[in-house]
Amino acid sequence: MSMPSRPFRQVDVFTDQPYYGNPLAVVLDGSGLTDAQMQRFAQWTNLSETTFVLPATEPGADYRLRIFTPGGELPFAGHPTLGSCHAWLAAGGQPRGGETIVQQCGAGLVRIRREGERLAFAAPALKRSAPRPTELAQVASALGLKAAQIVSSQVLDNGPVWFTLLLDDPTTVLRLQPDHVVLKALGHKIGVAALDGAAATPLIARGNREARAFGASAPAPTEAPSLVVRAFAAASGILEDPVTGSLNASLAQWLIADEHIAAPYVATQGACLGRDGMVHIARDAEGQVWVGGHSVVCIAGTVTL
Repeated sequence: MSMPSRPFRQVDVFTDQPYYGNPLAVVLDGSGLTDAQMQRFAQWTNLSETTFVLPATEPGADYRLRIFTPGGELPFAGHPTLGSCHAWLAAGGQPRGGETIVQQCGAGLVRIRREGERLAFAAPALKRSAPRPTELAQVASALGLKAAQIVSSQVLDNGPVWFTLLLDDPTTVLRLQPDHVVLKALGHKIGVAALDGAAATPLIARGNREARAFGASAPAPTEAPSLVVRAFAAASGILEDPVTGSLNASLAQWLIADEHIAAPYVATQGACLGRDGMVHIARDAEGQVWVGGHSVVCIAGTVTL
């Protein structure tokens, strides 16, 4: 029995240079596919996420998106949101609301806006809590961290759940060599981040050796990277994710709320994988955090599915 051809794009997200961001497979017409077929294709692409665009079923939405990792479906994810919207627009999609696109996904309706050549999504509502001390100790051990290197920690939930650590220095983040077998057994997706000293607010400056060199006052934010981020997701079949929108969204909501950093700022992720992902964080007058980045279509064609 022959399978139909469907429009397909492979998009690089959080970069304006092809092959330096986080790749995403986008099936632009997922109509009629079963859950099992979607999951099988996501396993086959072996990318951190594969998405399927479907007609919207919620009022006000422009399209519906289903998001799969090799290990299962996600209610929301950041780089699939931006990359799928970019592919949808490039394929001729027309938003009902002019400059604002509304995506329907498992986490509800997500607003996406144009920021010049970039797109940015409104960070979903965040639930957060302090991790249990025993779990924190287990995660720290699997990452090879000492207690003194951990500035703060939170469990962040905006659809995906991230066990997240703010560390003392960007060098600490970049030198991590996690035990992925242990992390997979723990069942947590792990996010780690550290502030560049120049970006630290007075609160973090008191506890950060590098930040102290810049004094008590934080300079005005610039387009230079202010936050270094890594994401480990062995529990979802991905040892390290190149650039992670959902993690950066929840990190921004946490770090801004607790006065570790001020928006706007730029986070960088992917250096340890040979990538150069740039995540642009902004906060509007209503307090909404926006997560933005460029996307580039690298492969355009059809897929038999």
